[in-house]
Amino acid sequence: MRADARKNYDHLLAVARDVVTEHGADASMRDIARRADVGLATLFRHFPTREALFEALLREDLDALTQKAVELERSNPPDEALVSWFREGVAFVHSYSGVVAMMASAHATPDSALYASCAAVHSAGERLLLRAQAEGSARADVNGDDLFALMSALGWLGDQPSFAPRADHLFQVIASAILSERTSGDVRKARC
Repeated sequence: MRADARKNYDHLLAVARDVVTEHGADASMRDIARRADVGLATLFRHFPTREALFEALLREDLDALTQKAVELERSNPPDEALVSWFREGVAFVHSYSGVVAMMASAHATPDSALYASCAAVHSAGERLLLRAQAEGSARADVNGDDLFALMSALGWLGDQPSFAPRADHLFQVIASAILSERTSGDVRKARC
């Protein structure tokens, strides 16, 4: 990509990130183009679909979440690594209103532009879960799909005004349910 094209691309992404942060996944492509001071055709030249735009917006965050799993796996006990990563995942899902539905759909659709990034996050979480299960600190009847679904559910709950004040409590309840009885009392310790 030429330097000027890269600059335009980065500018569009920065503006899109601001608009999506304000308005969630339903942010208008037209509003993004207007705020970036470009025509709608220019926006669509860089991002031919809404999903392509979200893939570009979310890829960096999803890649960071995947990398965080690797770091935690290397430096923390299995139960702490799992709970810390799970908390990071919930915070990410909650960071953009409405992104939960998009990620949940992409997770099961290999043709989706978001599929690869969602699959990488899913795999990273599953590795942490399997490691905790091997140690006996996570329930054996929970799998990677469950973990991804619970992360999505907690992110969605955090978007609901009536549940927002209880978000941390709900996280603690779900994290305790993922861990085995032997370690579920230690969820608060693993908050990192």
